[in-house]
Amino acid sequence: MKHVVKLELGGRTLSIETGRMAKQANGACLVQYGDSVILATSCASSEPLLGRGFFPLTVDYRERTYAAGKIPGGFFKREGRPGSKETLVSRIIDRPIRPLFPDGYLHEVQCLVNAISADRENDTDMIALLGVTASLYISDIPFSTPVAGVRVGRVNGQLIVNPTFAQLEESDINIFVAGTPDSIAMVEGGALEVPEKEMLEALEFAHENIKKITTVIEELRQLAGKPKAEFTAVLPPADMIARVRELGESRIREACMIGDKEQRNTAKSEIKSDIVSTLIEEFPDQEGFIKTAIHDLDSEINRILIVKDKRRIDGRGHEDIRQITIESSVLPRTHGSALFTRGQTQALVVLTLGTKVDEQRIDDLQGDHTKSYMLHYNFPPSSVGEVRPIRGVGRREIGHGMLAERALEPVIPADDSFPYTIRLVSDILESNGSSSMASVCGGSIAMMDGGVPIKCHVAGIAMGLIKEGDDFAILTDILGDEDHFGDMDFKVCGTAEGITALQMDIKIDGIDIGTMAKAMDNARNARLSILKAMEEAMPSHRKSISEFAPRIITVKIPINKIGDLIGPGGKNIRAIVEQTGAKIDIEDDGTVMIASVDSTASEKALARVQALTESAEIGKEYDGTVRRTAAFGAFVEILPGTDGLVHISEIAHERIAKVEDVLTVGDSVRVKVINIDPEGKIRLSRKALMDRAEPADA
Repeated sequence: MKHVVKLELGGRTLSIETGRMAKQANGACLVQYGDSVILATSCASSEPLLGRGFFPLTVDYRERTYAAGKIPGGFFKREGRPGSKETLVSRIIDRPIRPLFPDGYLHEVQCLVNAISADRENDTDMIALLGVTASLYISDIPFSTPVAGVRVGRVNGQLIVNPTFAQLEESDINIFVAGTPDSIAMVEGGALEVPEKEMLEALEFAHENIKKITTVIEELRQLAGKPKAEFTAVLPPADMIARVRELGESRIREACMIGDKEQRNTAKSEIKSDIVSTLIEEFPDQEGFIKTAIHDLDSEINRILIVKDKRRIDGRGHEDIRQITIESSVLPRTHGSALFTRGQTQALVVLTLGTKVDEQRIDDLQGDHTKSYMLHYNFPPSSVGEVRPIRGVGRREIGHGMLAERALEPVIPADDSFPYTIRLVSDILESNGSSSMASVCGGSIAMMDGGVPIKCHVAGIAMGLIKEGDDFAILTDILGDEDHFGDMDFKVCGTAEGITALQMDIKIDGIDIGTMAKAMDNARNARLSILKAMEEAMPSHRKSISEFAPRIITVKIPINKIGDLIGPGGKNIRAIVEQTGAKIDIEDDGTVMIASVDSTASEKALARVQALTESAEIGKEYDGTVRRTAAFGAFVEILPGTDGLVHISEIAHERIAKVEDVLTVGDSVRVKVINIDPEGKIRLSRKALMDRAEPADA
């Protein structure tokens, strides 16, 4: 039976429907906002999936090109592997819902979302999250908390819920917030140096709208909800947990005091091996549970040390930042480079400057567009001392790269002042927490090292939270273990003026605004400290770009001269490129960009472009060539394809009988433009550049 609930949100109708499509799934919802529509399904396996060591949840968001009335490109003419946006949307759905499944529930859950209609005004990410959470909430899968998400923008100081793409172009805030009726669970987005207080106002505004949507989800549950399936929690037996504690508590606590990550992990690995070998006879075929119990005990001890004993793993105070070292120009032939190290986290960030032809071309539901700035993040297994196969870029790498890219974007110079394609690559060489934040700091240094005129540095810091009952600790610059055992990973990036990007994930039910305010305040203090270190290392961008980067000369030509520059079949432009070696890009508005590492080549190409596209000007002198003569004068080519007439009376001061007595075809002659009539006909003079002969003495 079909059921529909609706809500007016941001001046548009949000509707959630179930019971008409995909009825064999455990839960299915069709969500529409404007004319953008998604279909979300949620299914769970009938039996638990044992031996995986983690909750087997999969979320896949995919965009069907038919949603925008398009046919996919390529040979196969069908959708291929997920693009970056599809991966990022999958992540923002997964992150807020994963912690809300009950402990010990190990049935495999798969949530599939298809964007099936796109109006190019309303993004589908918000309704994709809503579709998944609603389909889970009304299903028999044991997911019992309504979750919703909204995007928040701000135009002219006015906060807007779910801004359109056009409104986002004018907005200084663009954040996606997910939460429950009680608290915020996830934040992802960026801003144009917005102060912390104003960002908190945006988060509160988001949560008020989230509450409205969760009320509608609850209404749908009352209409169409299925009874929740009973399940047996898959957890280690109580007697096994007791034995693990007996054998490992004191040893694990001692290992947690080791500050060095490698030594600490080695000690814990030995403890785990000893406990497993001791208990495997006592609990045969239960190795997975034994390891789970050891992990849980390790987590408990770490949390107690931090919250109760006020001691972090490496001995720092809760607000202390690890030691920072910054190096620039670490690579000799790249356009810009930086090595940023914070504790045991190290990022090598390299800048490459390209031309218009190097822009990334994107074809998605919003239409074809290009990107002239991008940041790519790589996390090899060697960065954490592991061996594992490398099978392309993972979801985590795409997500971390996008966070760092978003953080630096507000300081990137405009195309008209710096017409380069900018690519940053962050290779993580060591990782012990906050590698994406090291990428932000390293990216800022690398751009300044490469002469990119960014207005100021951008820094990032990762904050953590551990909550035990009524006691909690907010941690600055968290380690990998503090992230793993903690309840929050809150990354904040920005300049001295304000926030440029933030990302927050919560492993508990949610977080209140007051705790977020405290975390953001601590993050600002840490960011200012890091910015000071960065400014000391590199106070300003270099005055010129690398000698190995292309020099770009920009010139504007009349639109009606574009054809002259290109030539028949591209003949003219190809000749310039072949003869000078320079790259030339021509825009529809007549902007011509000439690029070459060799400045001499650029100058030669510029001269050729100007010669092909220059227009004659009254009063200007030219060296021309006689192309044709007539009884009344000579036609002289003063610019490629541009002729003017030197009337016989303008050839010399004295009277001449025939043009050919002075000028013949092929002669070079210096002339001056004396008139251009409304039809574009050019009148030239030779005599205007000649001295009049003095009269002979009587």
